[in-house]
Amino acid sequence: MIRIATLTAAITMASGSAFAAGDAAEGEKAFNRCKSCHMIANGDDVIVKGGKTGPNLYGVIGRTAGADADFTKYGDSLIAAGEAGLVWDEEQLAIYVVDPKKYLQDYLDDSKARSKMSFKLKNGGEDVAAYLASVAE
Repeated sequence: MIRIATLTAAITMASGSAFAAGDAAEGEKAFNRCKSCHMIANGDDVIVKGGKTGPNLYGVIGRTAGADADFTKYGDSLIAAGEAGLVWDEEQLAIYVVDPKKYLQDYLDDSKARSKMSFKLKNGGEDVAAYLASVAE
């Protein structure tokens, strides 16, 4: 888990600042790139109709990684990260979406770790995280 601190520091240095809270309104727009695989629904209340390839992202902020009981297609590495203590907060989710495979490799200190999420959100991860946090409040 020390490597995740290194990854966080590298991203912080590259961006020139500490983690900045995202803009939920911008995140709502950016989420359009996510909805082909992910939905946001609170029971029957569908906030964003999306795909079912990935888990429902309602309430993801504060959730243990790989632990949504309604989703059964998590990869082994994401489940292992959750078992090792990874709980999604806005900062960690924003870092994860930049390069999910690299994030899991660093978090687990395992070069063989893989993510089933192949999409990389190069920009706007902090905004998407802020949006996801806002819809579950």
